[in-house]
Amino acid sequence: MLSVVIVGGLHADARKAAVERLLADVPGSVVLHHDLATAAAGTVVRTVRDASGLLSAGETPLVNDCACCALREDLVPELRRLADDGTTRLAVVELWDSVEPKAMAEVVTAGGLTVTGVITAVDPALVLPYLGNGDDLAERGLAAAATDQRTIADTFARQLEYAPVLAVADSEEADDEDRELLTQLHPTARQVPIGPGDPAGAAPSAAGGALEVPAPGSPAAPAPVPHPLSPLARAALAGFDVEAAAAAQHPACALLPAEADAHGVSTLVWHRDRPFHPERLYEALEDITCAAARSRGRFWLADRPDTLLHWDAAGGALCVESAGPWLASLPDAAWDMVPPVRRAAAALDWHPEHGDCCQHLVFTSPALDRDGLERLLESCLLTDAEYAAGRSAWKQLPPAFDTLLEV
Repeated sequence: MLSVVIVGGLHADARKAAVERLLADVPGSVVLHHDLATAAAGTVVRTVRDASGLLSAGETPLVNDCACCALREDLVPELRRLADDGTTRLAVVELWDSVEPKAMAEVVTAGGLTVTGVITAVDPALVLPYLGNGDDLAERGLAAAATDQRTIADTFARQLEYAPVLAVADSEEADDEDRELLTQLHPTARQVPIGPGDPAGAAPSAAGGALEVPAPGSPAAPAPVPHPLSPLARAALAGFDVEAAAAAQHPACALLPAEADAHGVSTLVWHRDRPFHPERLYEALEDITCAAARSRGRFWLADRPDTLLHWDAAGGALCVESAGPWLASLPDAAWDMVPPVRRAAAALDWHPEHGDCCQHLVFTSPALDRDGLERLLESCLLTDAEYAAGRSAWKQLPPAFDTLLEV
């Protein structure tokens, strides 16, 4: 059966190093890559290669003027062709720079194929510069469609946080602060080093790492000798749960980082059981957003007391959107339609008075002013008198977030 591993990331050199490692270490592996840089000419170029070189190349036209849509349309048929060929053990899907692994993992899985790993390759020395880069992808020639409005920072953050495995380049420029920032941003990720200092285990054989397979019908042939796999190759074949990965990113049940403070990098977890005043929070948005290199989570606005709102900030820019209702606002009969992981997450935050409605925001950054940020956040909450006035009064507060939420 064909295994599929997705390798992505805006750090192109690190990504290519990870791909080459997999090609060298996994016998019967090929790399499938769609180059979206040719989209301006109306096509996406597809290449398939193995450790010896290029096997095939072709083009696929854009779909609805969207290079990423063309990638989605072409990816599964090409992987099925590799699966039907019967000689490919592992298909390494090397994503183009700004393509995000979540969408591709879901496309491949929906196509009936098996994703055994998702890996984002990173250079730790570049983590902070990329998180702080608010440039639009289009300005850097990295947009996947004419309507692509993503930035370098938010794209990199999602690439980093979705993957359960990080292939970490051996960067001479990286220091302890850079490595600590990477760890705090995604503390549950398995970090696998790549590069000259990589503890790869036994090296591939001189024959390119092929398995020793006996000739057909040869009873005297020795038993096959298993090829020793590197840590990265083992991670690529370890297995991947696309539904669990999506749940881990959903604002209602996201696996957010925990409190941490080391090597000049801090993570503040801010949790409160009182809604924000919409006007005061809106006025403080710029200061809150710029206080940390990365912040995310869920929050509660007094004038929208039944709506779970998603906070997602990187590169000095904030995205706020509705993530549906809080569970506390749903009738009991609707709970059976809610995924168990969502119910479990709500139970952890459950309050006897207002259920799962809460503030749960996480801020990670070097030189984080924790005390100042906490004071600013606290000042945006309802006062005791405002809170005591109740939900009917809260709903009458000025709707300062209508523009951001496109109401």
